[in-house]
Amino acid sequence: ATLVKLTGAHARSHALPPSIPYNNPGEFSSDLSVVETSLRENKGERLAGNRLSALIRSVNVFGFHLATVDLRQSSDIHELVVNELLIGAKECQNYIELSEEEKQSILLQFLKSDKRLISPNFDYSDLCLKELRIFEKAKKLIDSFGPEVIKYYIISHTETVSDLLEVALIQKESGLMQGSIGDNARLGVVIVPLFETIEDLRKSNSIMENFYSLEGISDLMQHSGGLQDIMLGYSDSNKDGGVFTSNWEVYKASINLVNLFQGVKGVTLRLFHGRGGTVGRGGGPSYRAILAQPPNTVRGQIRLTEQGEIISNKYNTPEIGRRSLETLVAATLEATLIPENENIPEDYLSAAEKISQFGWEAYKKTVYEMEGFAEYFFSSTPIAEIALLNIGSRPASRPNSTAEKMKIENLRAIPWSFSWGQSRLALPGWFGFGTALENFALESVERNRGLLLEMAREWQFFQALISNIDMVMAKADIGIARRYARLCPDPKTSRKVFAKIKEEWLKTRGAIEFITGSREHLSSNPELAESVKMRFPYLDPLNHLQVELIRRWRSGETNERVKTGIHLTINGIATGIRNTG
Repeated sequence: ATLVKLTGAHARSHALPPSIPYNNPGEFSSDLSVVETSLRENKGERLAGNRLSALIRSVNVFGFHLATVDLRQSSDIHELVVNELLIGAKECQNYIELSEEEKQSILLQFLKSDKRLISPNFDYSDLCLKELRIFEKAKKLIDSFGPEVIKYYIISHTETVSDLLEVALIQKESGLMQGSIGDNARLGVVIVPLFETIEDLRKSNSIMENFYSLEGISDLMQHSGGLQDIMLGYSDSNKDGGVFTSNWEVYKASINLVNLFQGVKGVTLRLFHGRGGTVGRGGGPSYRAILAQPPNTVRGQIRLTEQGEIISNKYNTPEIGRRSLETLVAATLEATLIPENENIPEDYLSAAEKISQFGWEAYKKTVYEMEGFAEYFFSSTPIAEIALLNIGSRPASRPNSTAEKMKIENLRAIPWSFSWGQSRLALPGWFGFGTALENFALESVERNRGLLLEMAREWQFFQALISNIDMVMAKADIGIARRYARLCPDPKTSRKVFAKIKEEWLKTRGAIEFITGSREHLSSNPELAESVKMRFPYLDPLNHLQVELIRRWRSGETNERVKTGIHLTINGIATGIRNTG
């Protein structure tokens, strides 16, 4: 426009070669570095040191994709998709009914073959088409922005080897997997199994051993980057068996998997901890949690989840975010460079196994076997009101029928923990621990009591667990919980279940006092203790208000004002407790 105004003529068109896009951020960063060097050598330091250096830093940190995204889906969905693909290709009409060995055989057959299963003439279900489109979209994004945009595919409820092979086959059908097994095949996104329940954690080692023993799988994973993430879940295992058993099973699975992958050539294992905000879902201080990992399981890298409810606490400002990241890096370096003694005393391991068994039995006997416990939970906590909130990515319960939703077995782990936290019991974070230590101590009073104290001094895993349970109990309030108990419509059930909970509460409090040597909670962390106490004058009234509002709502006063009040108290209590989600 300036040229036209000054001369009345347009600029000449110049023959320019077609632009060639950068293949990856590294190429772009390299060219920018050349420009930066030239500027600095020709008196352009100011320009190079400001805008250009900031651009180079952004490219190195964010690439072309800004942030890496994980994909995640349940294994049963993959099974349905593969079943349809095989039916559509007229290769197998009853895949779901096959044995595990038969499933592996047919999956490997087509992973090694060039044949595609997708048929243009078959009428696939909406679910199947939706899942295939997700994989196809992932391929387009990777082609456009590079492999860093989507790197991992997490398989929820991994229970068998076929659960892993199914995802590989769907990748092959959607073009994400290049080639065929046995012919330098490469996955577009790394398959990450998630072992969640106690049973699955115990099977994790054998599943991965069998997976890597299959012909061509080790080569496939090497060609796909040579990094195997395995995600270990705390939430479902805690809901299955209580806080100690959950942590202990994750601890054992970590050791077994690390030992297994020492014999897998060309593939590096990285453990991925699916931690929640509550202690019952693996939450607690990250620094201590990383140091509490088994010896030789961190080795310079660790991956963990940060819940949405926790992100605002840890990354709300640049200063807080920097401190949170420094904490994670420091703990990872310390666990790697100054590891705990590799040889954990056999007495400690044996004691933990017994404590876990005692705790699991006490937990199951109450939570899953005690008559009226489910009725008590669904009526004495705000679980029903929480389900009305649009704050989660999934329903509170898995099945759709009302009868099935009223079973604890079918409840998802997040609302389970969240509801107990609202009622100020935080039961998943401590229940069963008192009975477990009591029964263990009674086996040999003098010896085992001394052993427990020694474990609390010398073993970081046990130290961290004791500290977390102590923190949970410091935030809980049995008196306020009694008010929630009165929301249960059956007084007899309310009294019976609450009495059992209080009995276990007193046992656990006594166990913590014995180990810490103090009647005060958080005696080893006075700053945190003071912080928790300062919240009570604001937190406690919210609980009393919530009980009254829930009573009104359930009595038929279902107006918007009461509903909004309940939602506000839920948010306020969660903010005050902090370890939620």
